[in-house]
Amino acid sequence: MSDEETSRYVRLRVELVVEVLDDDEVTKAALGRLAADPELPDSERDQAEGAVTEDTAEALAYLVDPFDLVSAVPGVELQQASWSSERIDYDPDSPEWDIDGDDGEDDDEEDGIG
Repeated sequence: MSDEETSRYVRLRVELVVEVLDDDEVTKAALGRLAADPELPDSERDQAEGAVTEDTAEALAYLVDPFDLVSAVPGVELQQASWSSERIDYDPDSPEWDIDGDDGEDDDEEDGIG
């Protein structure tokens, strides 16, 4: 088999840094999405509502859906996704935040799309 035939799966790694301008708006949007989710059991809904209310990063993670990022790409079907969010100190002028540089993470890490 050629490489083309065996390379059907691609791991796509994306790292985003966003600035949250209005915590309340993010929380309100996450709560709205939770309320509109008919498949979410009540016990999980209560837990999720608590998480998104207490932490804007959790609310943002609930709103960002990897399926939405690739669903319109022709010829691609999402197989697996993992994502998280966290508050960070961000300095765009720091060499630590060089988007083209090595961030020190291990390239063999097993999270993300697989």
